[in-house]
Amino acid sequence: MNLRELLADGRVVAHKTSAREVADLLRVVDRDLADAAILQISTDLRFTTAYNAALQLATIALLACGYRAKGSGHHWVTFHVLPEIMGAHANARAYYFDNCRSKRNVTDYDRAGEISEHDAEEIRAEAREFREEILAWLAENHPNLVPQGGG
Repeated sequence: MNLRELLADGRVVAHKTSAREVADLLRVVDRDLADAAILQISTDLRFTTAYNAALQLATIALLACGYRAKGSGHHWVTFHVLPEIMGAHANARAYYFDNCRSKRNVTDYDRAGEISEHDAEEIRAEAREFREEILAWLAENHPNLVPQGGG
């Protein structure tokens, strides 16, 4: 499904964002990336926390384009439309984070201990890279939404 179809289906709705909303979400991202580095918590929780940072970053991209995912499956929707919003270069990142979504679902709802140390570190590194990419994308495409101080 593309963005237009998701809109027609009600899974995406129009939303007017602001620099403040983007800045608030970036603070959530920064908190989650810091928390995901705390080695005293489980790898499952570090993975989930880094995943949340990535989800908030993808949400920022969707919000910047005037939309918000709504209802059941909003995580999938948010990652699914990322290449349409940011360009084809975002395909691999969207695919990676969607796979992480599936792993997060298992560790949150089904079984503990499914996440490896490598997985937890990898998603944290990917989310940190994604943060920089989102800030550069905002500066180029939506400069009015770049937080004061550059985020």
